[in-house]
Amino acid sequence: MASPIQAHSALSRGTFAIAVLVSLAVLFAPPADVPPSPYGIDKLVHGLLFAVLAFTGRWAGVGRGVLAGLLVLYAGVSEILQATDLVNRDASVADLVADVIGVLVGLLVWERLVRRRRASV
Repeated sequence: MASPIQAHSALSRGTFAIAVLVSLAVLFAPPADVPPSPYGIDKLVHGLLFAVLAFTGRWAGVGRGVLAGLLVLYAGVSEILQATDLVNRDASVADLVADVIGVLVGLLVWERLVRRRRASV
């Protein structure tokens, strides 16, 4: 029986697709749809969102370098678009930093998981 964490499976690709869709909803929601939160929570949300994107992207089989580059580009473009009339939200360098940290965390968690699985085989 195949492991549920097996890379390149339909489950892994579907999970990554869902993470991408959730990120689009979170990053580009109209300002009225963004709930008020205590200071700093938005940075945590950004970091977690991009960590999930990085982790699920690796699980889906996207190469580490390609994924990291595309996610950092996505983070930058999302912040630029948030400052435009299209999204009409506030752009933030701190959000971008949280996104990049999230990417690094997601990639590191994936690598540790893979190492542990290899060591146990």
